[in-house]
Amino acid sequence: MNLEQLSRQLVRYGYARQAQVADPGEFAVRGGVVDLFPVTYEAPLRIELHGSTVEGLWGFNPKTGELLDSHAMAIVLPRDLRMRFSDASPLEHFVDIETDDLVVHVRHGIGRYRGLERLPAPTAAGRAGGDEHDVLVVEYAEGDKLYVPVEQMHLIQKYLGFEGRPPRLSKLGSQAWARTKGRAREAVWSYARELLELQARRLALTGYAFSPDTDWQPAFERAFPYRETRDQATATTEVKRDMESSRPMDRLLIGDVGYGKTEVAIRAAFKAIMDNKQVCLLVPTTILAEQHARTLRGRLQGYPVTVEVLSRFVTDAYSRDVLARLKAGRCDLVVGTHRLLSEDVRFKDLGLVIIDEEQRFGVAAKERLKRLRLMVDVLVLTATPIPRTLYLSLVGVKEMSAITTPPENRHPVETQVVEWDDEAVARALRQELRRQGQAYVVHNRIHDLDRLGSRIGRLVPEARLGLAHGRLSDEALARVMQEFIEGRLDVLVTTNIIASGIDIPNVNTILIDRADTFGLADLYQLRGRVGRFDRKAYAYLLVPCGLVLPKVSRERLAAIAKHADLGAGFKIAMEDLKIRGAGNMLGTEQHGHVTAVGFDLYCRLLREAVDRLKHAGTAPLLAPASN
Repeated sequence: MNLEQLSRQLVRYGYARQAQVADPGEFAVRGGVVDLFPVTYEAPLRIELHGSTVEGLWGFNPKTGELLDSHAMAIVLPRDLRMRFSDASPLEHFVDIETDDLVVHVRHGIGRYRGLERLPAPTAAGRAGGDEHDVLVVEYAEGDKLYVPVEQMHLIQKYLGFEGRPPRLSKLGSQAWARTKGRAREAVWSYARELLELQARRLALTGYAFSPDTDWQPAFERAFPYRETRDQATATTEVKRDMESSRPMDRLLIGDVGYGKTEVAIRAAFKAIMDNKQVCLLVPTTILAEQHARTLRGRLQGYPVTVEVLSRFVTDAYSRDVLARLKAGRCDLVVGTHRLLSEDVRFKDLGLVIIDEEQRFGVAAKERLKRLRLMVDVLVLTATPIPRTLYLSLVGVKEMSAITTPPENRHPVETQVVEWDDEAVARALRQELRRQGQAYVVHNRIHDLDRLGSRIGRLVPEARLGLAHGRLSDEALARVMQEFIEGRLDVLVTTNIIASGIDIPNVNTILIDRADTFGLADLYQLRGRVGRFDRKAYAYLLVPCGLVLPKVSRERLAAIAKHADLGAGFKIAMEDLKIRGAGNMLGTEQHGHVTAVGFDLYCRLLREAVDRLKHAGTAPLLAPASN
């Protein structure tokens, strides 16, 4: 760790340098000691350096300066502190370990976590009898147990293998685990080389280097109507740095629903337009295209910027006019669906492509996007990242920014899985209506949506109802959405057409009928349509009364209810991987190695290979290490 570089980085993140640390957001440097009080911690950290090597890391009491032992640190520090060093795990912040979970110890293999115990520490002679300390108990084949001190808990991570059946437990003392890990290490070596060769080709291209911010940029950013979070500011800085580089940007911006990804994208778009470049914002649905266009026009009002839309909702004559102006350079920013990827769409000078929820586009659209990435800067926004994209970002092959700080006054959405009950449904809707709010009722099938709407109408006759789905005419769909947005409807009975990006702060109750038929990412996106204001929000996941659900459906519902806290997007993505498997993410051969050693250790091995190949450059490469 470079002390000078660390200090500069902390200042960029907004930390204040003080003589002595007392409050969150402060740091102090004295010789080779750095005291740091992260805003999410209950106590500050002390990092002791010998040259550039970290020799010690402790929590300490800011009033007395007393160092905290490991038991006290477990109380005052976050669970997700699977700050680690040589054995760092890319997933340690995303997946929690619970008793009876399968886990992977880096050196001993796959076992079953049996909980935390307090045992006497070994003496210098190796016998028990020292002070008691906490250990993690891991059970292996034939009932053997491994006691792992909490100081070494970073060597253990949750096993994610993506097969339907659990793996065999490893045998302690056997060489089988070393051989399995060695085979996986060799496999990732060639895979890492392939990934880096693709990345190198992209990095070798010369793109457009955007100019530094104009005088208008700070004024534009100050006009943001909400208080900017620290993560938003950091992400904005990272995106701008990429834009000002001469290589094409390809950055993934991950943030939970409602965490402010769109504002970061708008600032990037403004920067591009101020440099006389055109911007394309690609979204998966027509409704989202209309909403983004409204947001952009509001934010860009007063600036000489033209914003247009290409989607189902616009007429053929309007589309032709927009296409002509894009080609002539008289349209600065266009928002649209996959229509923007058609061959007849031509830009005079396209500089930036922003993609919202890339995983919702089809194969043909993604192939076109691959070609775009080689020509212009690309920024991808997502709340539930594509597993492959998340995975590549974690191992350092793709640039990633993360917004994990919730906006002010944001509350988690209270999530319940309940059997359908007419009285309960009516009660939930009336509760929202009493506080002058609005509600969604979501159903997965268009053919009986009318029947559901009639049922809701009988249960809550005082509510003003509207129906929205993808088979309505463009005019009818636009009309009902506008009425709902303007508050002239109380309840919208709809399909998951509203899953992506619809942001109506007055809607804070959602009922999802037949929630067992939705995918985990869809459930997460749907729940994210509420709770976007400072009012408590509710999500009811409704299943038929008395129905025995398939195992996969039960796991999805349990996962979405469990991860109801703010910032659960990463955990949802990993749960989604666990439930539906790795699929074609890695190819058949790599998939087998993931199953053998677990996704977390596989990522460690791949990141190790990526790092070594990066540092080796064009020099001859050493064979992978055997351990």
